[in-house]
Amino acid sequence: MKNEDYILEIKDLTVCYSGHCALQSVNLDVRKDEFLGIIGPNGGGKSTLLKAICGLIRPSSGTVKLNSSRPIGYVPQFSSFSKDFPISVIEVVLTGMLGGRARAFHRYSSSDIYKAQKTLSLLGILDLEKRQIGTLSGGQLQKVLIARALVSNPEVLLLDEPTASVDSTSKSNIYEFLSHLSKDMAVIIVSHDIGTISSYVHSIACLNKKLYYHGEDEIDLSMSIEKTYGCPIDMIAHGFPHRVLSPHLNHNALKEDGKDV
Repeated sequence: MKNEDYILEIKDLTVCYSGHCALQSVNLDVRKDEFLGIIGPNGGGKSTLLKAICGLIRPSSGTVKLNSSRPIGYVPQFSSFSKDFPISVIEVVLTGMLGGRARAFHRYSSSDIYKAQKTLSLLGILDLEKRQIGTLSGGQLQKVLIARALVSNPEVLLLDEPTASVDSTSKSNIYEFLSHLSKDMAVIIVSHDIGTISSYVHSIACLNKKLYYHGEDEIDLSMSIEKTYGCPIDMIAHGFPHRVLSPHLNHNALKEDGKDV
């Protein structure tokens, strides 16, 4: 595959804090229309990887290249967003237009407000625009945060555990919506919900400091997951069909052999 087909290129990315390495030599290329799921244990570096892609964390070494002039859409973990802050739904979404320019008492144009309303409508929650965020359910708030990430019209959308605090119906709705979005942008989702996301994503990467990329293969399972988690893992489908992963391969070795993973 040609480089111009990739919207995101990560090469030998290493991130260390005070001598502790959260990521080690991560390599990953993401297509413009890819829906990628990233799984792995707590502390495996999943959130760190998303923050490094966004530029919120400076790599110790390696590069992150975004082949787009548009901003990256980022949905942080649910637990990192304060529901007590006195702000309405439409105001939350509008802040997504500010990027790194966020400041108090910013005046939005009528065009900005229309774009925010259109994005809320896309997610089916326009009727909530005047609600205070603290009154929303978990599923409603998560959709608001997705709308906030989408309002800047990104070509890459990153989501960190977007269904961790929502009910099963809202979870399915969110995954279906993200699957639809991936036709027009790259969507990268971090999740512990292995069985469910494998029914929706195009490809899966396992991350535990080092990253193992599986592409779109649907082959064997146990060695793949167990190597990432470092222990035997039982998969529970919860009523969803799910994809079976191939054994882990060394990404760098494949690149050296001239194979594209």
